[in-house]
Amino acid sequence: MIFGFLKSPELSPRLLRLKDSALFSSLTPLELKIVDGLMHERRYLTDEIIFDEGEEGQALYLVMSGRVIISRQLGAGREVVAELSAGSFFGDLALLDNSPRNAQTRALENCELAVFFRADFMGLMETDPVIGYKISLALARHIGRRLRDWMTGKPQIEAL
Repeated sequence: MIFGFLKSPELSPRLLRLKDSALFSSLTPLELKIVDGLMHERRYLTDEIIFDEGEEGQALYLVMSGRVIISRQLGAGREVVAELSAGSFFGDLALLDNSPRNAQTRALENCELAVFFRADFMGLMETDPVIGYKISLALARHIGRRLRDWMTGKPQIEAL
C-alpha cells in the first residue's frame, strides 16, 4: 500500500479504553500513547480499599476492568454514592489539588485501574501543553456538568 503511512495506527484495547473515557476522548492516537506512558497500572482485590475518606488526594483513577464502589461516612454507617464500572473515572479533583478525599473507594470485585498522578499531569502540562490543555478542558467540562447537575437538584452519581 503506497499511502499506508497515512493510516491512523491501530489502538490497543488499553488505548481504546482510554479513548472511550470522556477525559481523554479528544486525544489523538499519539497523544493517547503519551498519556498511557504516564499511567500506573494498579490491581485491587474484592473489598480492598483503593483510598479512604480524608486521605490526601494525589491521583485520578480510571477503571480499566472490574467495578468499584464509592461511599462516604453518614452517621454510624456508610452512604453509597456510586458504583462505577470499566470506562469510568473517579478522584478527578486530585489532579487539581491535594485536598482530602471526600469519600472512600473500594473494589467491589477484582479490578484493574489506570492511575494518573497529579505530579505526572503537572509535568505533562509543562512538556506538552496541547495534551495538558485538552485534558484540562475535558476535566473542566466534567466538573462543570457535575456542578450544574447539583445546582438543579439532579442526583449525584459520583464522588469528587
